[in-house]
Amino acid sequence: MSDTPLDEEKPLRERIAANPRPALKWLLGAVVLLALEIGAVIGVVIKLLLTVARLGPLAPNPVAAALASAGEAAAGIPTLLSRSLIPNDGFQPGGTGAWTGTFLGLEPKYAWLIRVVLIYVYAFVWLGWFWVGYRWFREHYRYADWTPRDDVVDRLRGHRWGQFGFVLVLTFFIMALFAPALGPTTVDANIQNPYTHYTQYYDDETETLQNVTVGTANLGSTSQGAGGQNVGPWTYDDYKRFHPFGTITNGKDLFTYMAAGARVSLMIGLVSLIVGAGIASILSMLTAYYKGLADLATVVVSDSIQALPVLLVAILASAVFSNTWLANLYNGAVMLMVIFSLTYWPFFWRALRGPALQVSEEEWVDAARSFGQKPRAIMQKHMLPYVTGYLLIYASLTLGGIIISVAGLSYLSLGITPPTPEWGTVIASGQPYVATASWHISLIPGIMITLIVVGFNAFGDGIRDALDPQSEGTDGGEAAIAGGGGA
Repeated sequence: MSDTPLDEEKPLRERIAANPRPALKWLLGAVVLLALEIGAVIGVVIKLLLTVARLGPLAPNPVAAALASAGEAAAGIPTLLSRSLIPNDGFQPGGTGAWTGTFLGLEPKYAWLIRVVLIYVYAFVWLGWFWVGYRWFREHYRYADWTPRDDVVDRLRGHRWGQFGFVLVLTFFIMALFAPALGPTTVDANIQNPYTHYTQYYDDETETLQNVTVGTANLGSTSQGAGGQNVGPWTYDDYKRFHPFGTITNGKDLFTYMAAGARVSLMIGLVSLIVGAGIASILSMLTAYYKGLADLATVVVSDSIQALPVLLVAILASAVFSNTWLANLYNGAVMLMVIFSLTYWPFFWRALRGPALQVSEEEWVDAARSFGQKPRAIMQKHMLPYVTGYLLIYASLTLGGIIISVAGLSYLSLGITPPTPEWGTVIASGQPYVATASWHISLIPGIMITLIVVGFNAFGDGIRDALDPQSEGTDGGEAAIAGGGGA
């Protein structure tokens, strides 16, 4: 703790004002790390604002036009871990062994690998810096020497299965967050608009440098089973373009497709979780506090939704709304968010109902009522923190299920519409070639989906055991995380 005694009644900003040095040191380090990617950060912010502006009623929208111009200007801001500063696109004149246009003249696969390693190192440095900030907060700004959260963190740090899941989940998050820089090419150039972009290659016959559209190059780089029509993992195509995971049936880069698809799946999963968990949290607080008719009505609605298979409902809703305006919002992503939010909240509510009912009967809640605290304040301050742990457990376990459901719908040509990348779509396209030289098209995405689901489940197990140490290795753990969800 700091030498200056801290009063638990003081707000955090006053504690920081009394001892600002640790906070300023951490903030300075965060600014330095953020500055390395400032161009990408500004670009993401502008894209978000542009998306909101385009949803406005004005057409043409002057705000959207101004933001689009700002986005073009932001593209020129230096970003350390970017394709422009660490390029892997180049050509090899005359087969001399020297490469032109790549980072430090390296072979494209090594230039790409350097960029990928640096991106993951950068992400893990951020993670370490957040941990440093947490330790400094505990040492200098927290009024208590110990809280139950400390034991939870310590148990999670010693939970190897949970740590394994955390690494897998973090790898997936980094792939989604840094997708534009991780891919050997871009989604716009290689997948969505290949005939409006060009690539250079050296023609050995004419001994000249040639320009060709990316779409034309893709047609010559297809993977359709035969030896002459296959670009496998960690190889180059005839245009000397490097493909870490190979190409798919139409010649587009599989790794770029997978990275962009991870972003789509993660966005759908997180938004669905936030909305569904938000609905469940509010209802669990209301039903536990007021009980009676409010609880009975929610039970009836919840049981009615839970009686239907989630995936079957998702397939039916996707088919019904496939030709509506809802299916056109972000190529079907918004429709899937709505479907999963409305079908998953009953499961969250059931998980939270038991703990919420239990805490509503505690003495401190009765004391708050007797002191005249408003119901909203009681729910927010005394009940919600108690059920948050259960919410984290079920959220981590559910996110993997949503990701595999999105992939399943895309496999059935429902939900996300092409050419937007989605993992299930590429699995379906490569299914006829599983037993051929183009096995990678379906197998690699299938392995990645399996690893992600295992990662979320393992991380959820780690959170469960950290919150409830008696649950580890016992059947009581399942009852604990269920939180009395039945009845």
